[in-house]
Amino acid sequence: MLNVNNLSFKYDKTPVLNGISFEAKQGENIAIIGESGSGKSTLLKLLYGEYDLDEGTIFWKDQEILGPKYNLVIGYDFMKYVAQEFDLMPYISVEENIAKHLSRFFPEETQQRVTELIEVVELEDFAKTKVKTLSGGQKQRVALARALAKQPQILLLDEPFSHIDNFRTQSLRRKVFGYLKAHDITCIVATHSKEDVLGFADRMIVLDKHKIMINKSPKVVFETPESPLIAAFFGEFNTINNKIVYAHQLKIVSKSTLKAVVKQSYYKGRFYLVEAILNKESVFFEHNTLLKNGDTVYLQIKN
Repeated sequence: MLNVNNLSFKYDKTPVLNGISFEAKQGENIAIIGESGSGKSTLLKLLYGEYDLDEGTIFWKDQEILGPKYNLVIGYDFMKYVAQEFDLMPYISVEENIAKHLSRFFPEETQQRVTELIEVVELEDFAKTKVKTLSGGQKQRVALARALAKQPQILLLDEPFSHIDNFRTQSLRRKVFGYLKAHDITCIVATHSKEDVLGFADRMIVLDKHKIMINKSPKVVFETPESPLIAAFFGEFNTINNKIVYAHQLKIVSKSTLKAVVKQSYYKGRFYLVEAILNKESVFFEHNTLLKNGDTVYLQIKN
């Protein structure tokens, strides 16, 4: 189990994190979200032992995680950290980068392991390719495979799919997070994408103003957003009568007290996202057909 107790940290005199406490069980997937500058990446680096804490403690099981004041070499064998900057060996191949972290005494087993991980990150066609010729997204996938090579007990991921194009991300998420669950690897992922959270995370931690605002299941957080910050993470939303309402929760009815005038419609594939003016402010809702600008509509919040 990962146990973070009353963690505080600042850069020089600028507070970044204050009084952070949470736990993560073996095999649990925890997503950390928050605005840029909220401390997501800093928290991962502290968990890895890259910085010294100002206050608090971090334990993985019985092992205390300590910073550079106490360790000549940063990091621990049971933990791997994949940052947004990829520390790869550019002049050797993808499979050689991954194999570097595996035993040379059992070549057949090593090759099987490398092949398995290359399949997990969907780089079969680039196994023999030198890393220096790869795109940013491909390098990110090599970094993921290399981190998994020694089957860490805990994996720290900082925006793990940020460089990967949309053609790959959905299947890659399923394979990577599925692999972690199947091998009981604890995962802490800092992300700005709801796709990394919904369907994969067991819990999500929301950082705001140096503290943990929320530590709950994604389902609970999504269905009962406690602030505009949370609602904005999941998609378009409105504040109507002091209540947060997602765009998909509004529907057109024949008559209601919510009278709006259509301003613009945006084609989203399965629906149109419609912007309308309600009480002199913009409101967004989803509709299955195109509406004309200037049309008057009546809206109702779905039960």
